[in-house]
Amino acid sequence: MVTGMGFCLPGTGRPVFSADDIWDVASRGASCLMQEDVYYGAVDLSPAMFEARLPDIPPAFSRHYTNAHRFGLVSLVEACSDAGLDFRAGDLTGAAVLAGRGGVDTNVGPYLAVLQADPLTTGPQEAMELFVRGQQGLTPSDVALVQAAVLRSTGPCFTVSCGCASSAVQIGTARQMIAEGTADLVVVSGVDLFGLDVILNVQRLLRSAQGAYEAVRVDGMPELLPSFDRMMRPYDRRADCVNHGEGAATLVLESREHAERRGARAYGQVLANAMTRDGLMNPLASDVSGASLVEAVRRCLGDRWDLSQVPYVHGGSDGDVVVTAFEANAVRQLYGPGSDLVMTSQEACFGHNGAPSGCVGVALCLLMMQRGQVCPTANCEEPADGLPFDPVPGTTSRPLDFDYALTCNYQIGGVKNVILVGSPDAV
Repeated sequence: MVTGMGFCLPGTGRPVFSADDIWDVASRGASCLMQEDVYYGAVDLSPAMFEARLPDIPPAFSRHYTNAHRFGLVSLVEACSDAGLDFRAGDLTGAAVLAGRGGVDTNVGPYLAVLQADPLTTGPQEAMELFVRGQQGLTPSDVALVQAAVLRSTGPCFTVSCGCASSAVQIGTARQMIAEGTADLVVVSGVDLFGLDVILNVQRLLRSAQGAYEAVRVDGMPELLPSFDRMMRPYDRRADCVNHGEGAATLVLESREHAERRGARAYGQVLANAMTRDGLMNPLASDVSGASLVEAVRRCLGDRWDLSQVPYVHGGSDGDVVVTAFEANAVRQLYGPGSDLVMTSQEACFGHNGAPSGCVGVALCLLMMQRGQVCPTANCEEPADGLPFDPVPGTTSRPLDFDYALTCNYQIGGVKNVILVGSPDAV
């Protein structure tokens, strides 16, 4: 059962923290992307916002936090509060703490600081500060490390890195842990940052690289290298780019018995999950046939559920036409060419933020299910020709009564991850 959700995502005026906040953005298809030289989803988390939620962390640790730490901790605190769990009172002492991380942008600074420090000229206090900074921040396990400490958790704690499918994979792990009785309470976070300075330099490099790219491009690779200076438009006929972002999302998952014992409210259930890979030699390409996504969906549903029960799919399209192509081909194979399937993406609300995508997808599916409305595809105004599904263009949510949904996430290299979610009483 999913009993809590919390966020630290780009917003308008202030970050998105709560279920109501994310619904306000997604239900209107609003975009929180800023434009300087590129479009980017930035989280404007002030020190005061962080201190208000976590005033009691010793400065010896907190002054060495990166934004990955801060975003992950804020989303964790928001999710615990939403679930009615008081971590200061020990409500999560036995919880498993699972994190998904794709990028390493915030790990580079602590790494270089330690690598470049001169032992001969570094004083004792500075050496200790560098040690704490390095231990907390130079590995991808950074966020899980500080989250577990804040919760005083004695349960399992580990990080998975599977690119933009990272937190989706961890949601599947949490479901399995609960089903097997390894844990009855698990918090799952996805946290990533794509440094704006890196993106700006990548943009400059891509402009120089386009000619060379054309010489080596093979089937399965897009005609154009990605660009970040235009607005991303998933499922739109003008889609030609991806905009990145940053942030964190956390879900609280519990066994039904644990949730009922404490009288928790449930948003819904994580019922099943599956992951496949295209099996291509090229580590940067995707099979546009959609075959591996079809296989992931079928494995996820198994013999227990049928596609006829799933009228809505939360797509993973980030504006990349290759993603749209394999999703469309998969839908044709699964649902047929004339289906009534509704499939939308809210990536353009916050930017393609990597690891948080899995948690965000599950959260939005459950909120849509709970409220009987499907959020539109943000920035989709003119749907691409031949789509075998309704992407709900525009800025208005669509009424839909449903109890099951699929949510999809992908990683470069052909990874396809699919999660089946259901309403609290779905079987």
